[in-house]
Amino acid sequence: HTLLAQLRRMSVQAAITDKLTAAFKPTHLEVINESYMHSVPKDSETHFKVVVVSPEFQGMKLIERHRKVNATLSEELQTGVHALSIQAKTPEQWESNPAVTKSPNCLGGGKHELSK
Repeated sequence: HTLLAQLRRMSVQAAITDKLTAAFKPTHLEVINESYMHSVPKDSETHFKVVVVSPEFQGMKLIERHRKVNATLSEELQTGVHALSIQAKTPEQWESNPAVTKSPNCLGGGKHELSK
């Protein structure tokens, strides 16, 4: 772990956290770096899962919630974040089912290519 790699990791994850907090004022927020599950260099910040629980989502369809999250993180998605898994719930939905969906194993990129 170089200091630069640590600072980069903190900065992307921190930027995502800060932007989602400002945009949605969540009652629960998780920003999980899942890059280690994929064929990317160690300490990468390319694959994230976000769990955002916010009253702001009340009355919105799931696709609208995802679009808002994607729009909020458009800069990160254009500058290195390759994949973003989103769970966007209202506080009521979170209270009735506070589970975080398990991400599937990586089948794309280098791992899949190398196995051929």
